[in-house]
Amino acid sequence: MSLVRITRESGIPLVGCLYFGVIDRGSNLLQIRPGCNCNLNCPFCSVDAGPKSRTRVTNYEVELDYLVEAVEEIAHFKGPGVECHIDSPGEPMLYPQITELVQKLKAIEEVAVVSMQSNGTILDELKIKKLEKAGLDRINLSIHALSPKLAKYLSGVPWFDIEKVKEVAWKIVESDIDLLVAPVYIPGVNDEEVCEVIKFALQIGAGKRWPPLGIQKFEHYRLGRTPSKVKAQNWWRFYNITMREWEKQFSIPLRLKPQDFGIVKRPMIPIIFERKEKARVEIMAPGWVGGEQLGVARNRVVSVMHCPVKTGSVRVQIVSNKHNIYVAVPA
Repeated sequence: MSLVRITRESGIPLVGCLYFGVIDRGSNLLQIRPGCNCNLNCPFCSVDAGPKSRTRVTNYEVELDYLVEAVEEIAHFKGPGVECHIDSPGEPMLYPQITELVQKLKAIEEVAVVSMQSNGTILDELKIKKLEKAGLDRINLSIHALSPKLAKYLSGVPWFDIEKVKEVAWKIVESDIDLLVAPVYIPGVNDEEVCEVIKFALQIGAGKRWPPLGIQKFEHYRLGRTPSKVKAQNWWRFYNITMREWEKQFSIPLRLKPQDFGIVKRPMIPIIFERKEKARVEIMAPGWVGGEQLGVARNRVVSVMHCPVKTGSVRVQIVSNKHNIYVAVPA
């Protein structure tokens, strides 16, 4: 798997791509993606990430100052009260300058909150202290089961140790960083274990400023992975039956709303390409999966599927432009 470094000199913008950069979905929350590498092979992964990926051919890593400048520009457009959530189609802690990134994001005038997702495997007491000092406000920690056997299976790697991740959770709670425990519910696989995860989160005192739990629903994705014989619940059943039963059992709200995190609607940065529009893009880097290339035009990245060339200019038609994430096919 090749690594593409996204620098200012590369000429690759930091808006337009799902894999790296800044994603604005029309609120005061910005998704910050410094890279997309992953150290696990979760059998339910929505993007087929990890060392044993069957589809991914490229990883990306963004230059620190280049990324911070892009965030500054968009945060200024958004106004005060921005949350920067460092996430990834992988594990953000694999970004070499993660502590410096937190520190620089927190120093942006409009940024009020810096949060981060993590699977916890790279975190330890020293790293938590460094992140705390840098100003990190919250860690969304992925814990899907407490049973050692099932937790190892759901990580997809033989070295996974749930006891170490539990220790990490305790250390986060003991710090000034808030903890949100974020299991993915996989019907027929970890039904009982989600209850144990809820108990654990409440027992250790997660959720000092924000909710203690953020339970996610397993979904089927075209390029994602699905454990054998697992069928995703529909959203109505997940929210109105499964989640409601857990709420009654534990006497806590689990069906979260944007307001629980202070998320409000804000104008989105302008859409540059319309759907079905035809344009010419310059191919600048290989794409995430085979047959895909990343093109650039109008200071945006365009992911070109089934691209016939690896360099040069190609005419494309935009097939998706949701949230300024552009996907196209050759025209």
